[in-house]
Amino acid sequence: MEEDGRNLLARGRVATRLPARDLERARRFYSEKLGLDPVDERPGGLLYRCGDTEFAVFRSAGASSGTFTQMGWQVDDIEAVVAELRRRGVVFESVDLPGFRTAEDGIAEIEGNYPSKGARGERAVWFRDSEGNLLGIGEPVV
Repeated sequence: MEEDGRNLLARGRVATRLPARDLERARRFYSEKLGLDPVDERPGGLLYRCGDTEFAVFRSAGASSGTFTQMGWQVDDIEAVVAELRRRGVVFESVDLPGFRTAEDGIAEIEGNYPSKGARGERAVWFRDSEGNLLGIGEPVV
């Protein structure tokens, strides 16, 4: 920690939390559609690990609006991932926003990217989990 206290969170790890009205329905979705099984669980919560990151799905009486991307994965081959998820029944969203729209294959081409990532842009898709959470998958364009 910096002596002045400014860097309190910079060295911490970030983990996403996604609400679920029906935790068992969410467990089935993540397992059957995404091929993910919890690495740990507690009453009212499921913990998943992807690479060196993790996210939790927790029982909630409320729900997210689903109007924004709540969590995303970065992959090396978006076509292969999209094809496999479609085979498993995942339905991808059509996006038509200023700056990008989905192409016929369902993958959006996004101009620009964060300069520190060293990419020119990103190719991306979005879908909803069983609880209405909006999730994304992206592949940097180098």
